[in-house]
Amino acid sequence: MCSSRSFLFAAAALFASLGAHAQGVGHYGVGTPASAAQIAGWSIAVRPDGQGLPPGQGSVQDGDPVFAENCAACHGTFGEGAGRYPRIAGDGKLTGDRPEQTVGSYWPFATSLFDYINRAMPFPAPHSLTANQVYAVTAYVLNLNNLVGDDFVADKDSLPKVRMPNHDGFSWKDPRPDTHDVACMKDCRPADQVKIMSTAEGKPLTPRTTGKLDTDMPQ
Repeated sequence: MCSSRSFLFAAAALFASLGAHAQGVGHYGVGTPASAAQIAGWSIAVRPDGQGLPPGQGSVQDGDPVFAENCAACHGTFGEGAGRYPRIAGDGKLTGDRPEQTVGSYWPFATSLFDYINRAMPFPAPHSLTANQVYAVTAYVLNLNNLVGDDFVADKDSLPKVRMPNHDGFSWKDPRPDTHDVACMKDCRPADQVKIMSTAEGKPLTPRTTGKLDTDMPQ
């Protein structure tokens, strides 16, 4: 048997729940709005036109020691790539079986280089470099690709003005046609008229074995 006190607590909880629901679905009355400072800490995206670039600057010379300490172990002293880590400088080619997508051959915007370094590099400790260090490394990598001079200083004004060699190699309009599919609610095609016209069976798309190791495995 429930006591009167328990009943009152249960009733109060029910009315509180109904009151919260009446305020709108998803309103739980917890948390506080994020402040401008909190949002700014996560708002690090940099657009191609330079919007979002932070205050600060970094020169090619400044980037040399920062790159050597934080980047060269993976990307090589001159951006040539170390081991199986990607090559980021040099005469990369986009044709052939294995395209060389270096910063100079592939990237369309210098600002995207800053954005990527800032949010993802160095690999063991992403987002650990200061804005000045990111500007410096960006300037250094651009210089390795012969895109800026030795005296170049990267900042929010100069970086968007660097024109990348492959800027026009991208299609900024999606060539795929828009498609629309409307669910059939009435007068639908009879099930016996729906036919499968093609499957992947018998086609060399996903072979059952991929090489010698598969055939040598004990059954």
